[in-house]
Amino acid sequence: MHADAIVPGMRVRYPQTGTTGTVGRIDVIRGKTFAELDSTHLLYAVEQLIPAEAADTARQAAAVEDAKKIIEKERAFAAGSELTEALKNIDQSCEGGG
Repeated sequence: MHADAIVPGMRVRYPQTGTTGTVGRIDVIRGKTFAELDSTHLLYAVEQLIPAEAADTARQAAAVEDAKKIIEKERAFAAGSELTEALKNIDQSCEGGG
């Protein structure tokens, strides 16, 4: 991301560690521009940062797809014979071990 595109108050993400935060201030040190994130209070090189909204949207879409896959697997298991066979082989006793 260009140094001109980052302003204080903007939500950004450092993709190498997944750190997300709001830019608190911008500093120029030895000719390089850095942004301080409120979540860590550390300085990050602005060319390494990306807008957080784009990263958050992609991550949320992936999480929804993962959840759908898990739900489908659980439905298939509950509808299949594996669950009914497992329930038939228990004797309904509580083995407390005491």
